[in-house]
Amino acid sequence: MGILEGKKILITGVLTEASIAYTAARLAQEQGAEVILSSFGRMLPITTKISERLPKPVKVIELDATNKEHLDGLAEKIKAEIGMIDGIVHAIAFAPQTALGGNFLETEWADVSTAVEVSAYSLKSITTACLPVLNNPSSVVGLTFDATVSWPVYDWMGVAKAAFESTSRYLAKYLGPKGIRVNLISAGPLRTTAAKGIPGFATMEEVWADRAPLGWDLTDTEAAAKGLVALLSDWFPATTGEMIHVDGGLHSTGA
Repeated sequence: MGILEGKKILITGVLTEASIAYTAARLAQEQGAEVILSSFGRMLPITTKISERLPKPVKVIELDATNKEHLDGLAEKIKAEIGMIDGIVHAIAFAPQTALGGNFLETEWADVSTAVEVSAYSLKSITTACLPVLNNPSSVVGLTFDATVSWPVYDWMGVAKAAFESTSRYLAKYLGPKGIRVNLISAGPLRTTAAKGIPGFATMEEVWADRAPLGWDLTDTEAAAKGLVALLSDWFPATTGEMIHVDGGLHSTGA
């Protein structure tokens, strides 16, 4: 039996086989979970196609985390497709190009607000939309890139991730009495679709290659995905509001 045997998990953010969310979906299935994916817009058929490469067939539902109608109907849609769920993987983030790549001082609020809504507030909006179908106990896990410090070229996405990390702590506070744990995995840089959209991302890759105590493979999403799966399981029953680093140990080193 796997550590997710009998559990049902909603996973967002599956774009390609190179995404952490895809690897998390695969590992969750291998560990006994039944998985349902979400996607939207022009990415929906892409996610559906990619889902066919998973070990077992999955349903893909449409969910735009900024669309109130989608959010209002999310619980019923999940219930109709899979029933009650035991966990959520939040793997959604987006910032306009003007909010990245060294444009910090010039970025307009309209673009900043987009980054914050999609990358931070969506954790709250998706989680609360799912409350009617979330079991007690259950686990919500998300992906971040440690926002306790500033990073070259990350700019307003870094600010959005700081809001995301704070949001996870407040959700942990308010949802704990319902038996819902909320935790994050802070992964090192990976050459995913999201990373390719950040101008100058290679500058961060070089830091990990040189300094991570355990080393760091820029193409291996399995370490971060295993962290997500572990937090979805019952092996962290008293852990919430936490951010666990899966970054080869770089966060622990000095300059």
